[in-house]
Amino acid sequence: MKVQDVINHLEALAPLDYAEDFDNVGLLVGDKNENLTGVLVTLDTLEAIVDEAIENNCNLIVSFHPIIFKGLKSLTGKNYVERTVLKAIKNNIAIYAIHTALDNALKGVNDIICNTLGLENKSILIPQKGTIKKLTTYVPIANANTLRTQLFKAGAGNIGNYDHCSFNTEGTGTYRGNASSNPTLGKKGELHEEGEVQISMTFNKHIESKLLSTLFEHHPYEEVAFEVSTLDNYDQNIGIGMVGDLKKMQSTEAFFEFVKEKMNVSCIRHSKIIKKSVQKIAVLGGSGSFAISAAKRAGADVLITADLKYHDFFSAENTIILADIGHYESEQFTKNFLVDYLSKKITNFAVVLSTTNTNPVKYL
Repeated sequence: MKVQDVINHLEALAPLDYAEDFDNVGLLVGDKNENLTGVLVTLDTLEAIVDEAIENNCNLIVSFHPIIFKGLKSLTGKNYVERTVLKAIKNNIAIYAIHTALDNALKGVNDIICNTLGLENKSILIPQKGTIKKLTTYVPIANANTLRTQLFKAGAGNIGNYDHCSFNTEGTGTYRGNASSNPTLGKKGELHEEGEVQISMTFNKHIESKLLSTLFEHHPYEEVAFEVSTLDNYDQNIGIGMVGDLKKMQSTEAFFEFVKEKMNVSCIRHSKIIKKSVQKIAVLGGSGSFAISAAKRAGADVLITADLKYHDFFSAENTIILADIGHYESEQFTKNFLVDYLSKKITNFAVVLSTTNTNPVKYL
C-alpha cells in the first residue's frame, strides 16, 4: 500500500475541492508514492508528533490542521513550523492535512459535535456556494442511452435524494469535416445532418475530471461538443457548521453543564443568557464568529463555537446565546473519528491515534 492509497480514502470522505480558498490542505510534505508503514492521526502536527510517528513506525501523519499555512521562504529551523517540517523530511515522513475539507463534509467536524451532543434533525448551517455544476453534451440518438448510463455510473445526475436525473432534448446536429477529419458518421468534406439528443445533467464539482474522462471515452464522435457551467443551487450536504435539535428542551444552565461533560471542557465563555431553556443548537468547530448571522437565521437558541472576540459577543443582540468552548475543545474528537474511519478502510496497516495533547491554551 502507498501513501496515495490512504489519501484516496481521505478524499473520498472529504474532497479537497470543498476546502476553503484560504486553506492549505492535501499532501504538504512527502512522496505520495512512498510505501506505507503506518498512519499517525493528530489534530496538529508539531515536532512532538513527528517524534511520536517515528516511535510508532508511521511514515504518514494525517493532521486536521495544516502545519504549513502560509508560504515558507526558507527552511532553516527558526520556528516551530520549519523545525517540524525539517524533522519530517529528515525522517521520510509524509504530512497530510484535511482541515476545512472535513469542516465542509457532511460527515465531518460539525457532525461529530452534533453526534457528541445527541442532536437530531441535523442540517448544514452554511451551505457552500458553487458546488453544483451542469454538463451539457450532444450525442447521436442511437448512442444516447449508453452515454447517459456511463455518465450516471461516473456520479452525474445525483440531486438530493434522487439519482439518474437528466434532461434530454432531441434535435438535428450538423457538421462537415475537413480533409484531416475522421467522422464517425458521414463523410469528410460533406455536410452531414444527424439526429441527436442534447443531454444535460448536474454533478458535484469534485468529480468533473472523472466525468469528462467518461464523456470522452464513451462518446462516439471524434470531436465532442460539450459545456460545463456552475449553478447557483446549493448542495445541502456540503457546507460548514450544522444545526440540530436536542431530543428534549433543557434549561440553559443544564445544557451548559451537559456541554461541559460531553465536550470535556472546564469552562464556557458565553453571551448573556436570554433564554431559560434551549433546544435548537447550532455548532461550528473552530473559529466561528462568521456564523453568528446564519445561526440567527436558522432560529438557533445557542451557537457553540470558538475564538469569539470581545465585540463578537455584542452580536448576540439578545436573540441568541453565543457559547465559546475553545478551539481545541471543539475539534478534539476529530482525530478519533479519522482513526475509526481509516481503520475500517485499512485493515493491514496500523492506524495510530496520537496521544499527544497539542492544545497550546492552558487553564489554571
